Amino acid sequence: MSDAVYKVIEIIGTSEKSWEDAARVAVERAGKSLQDLRVGEVVEQDMKIEDGKVTAYRTKIRLSFKYKD
Repeated sequence: MSDAVYKVIEIIGTSEKSWEDAARVAVERAGKSLQDLRVGEVVEQDMKIEDGKVTAYRTKIRLSFKYKD
């Protein structure tokens, strides 16, 4: 096994449907500009509330990806 270096970033996805959908949206969007995504870890979940109703779900994800030479 060769040595490797990984970068870790945090991103936040939003969805009107669910926390799971917010996570999926975040990872899919990040995957368009980042290569070789390795691990996604849900760090935090919250929701936006307006007039006593949930209007959006937010999921914060810690993503890692491998540095390329």
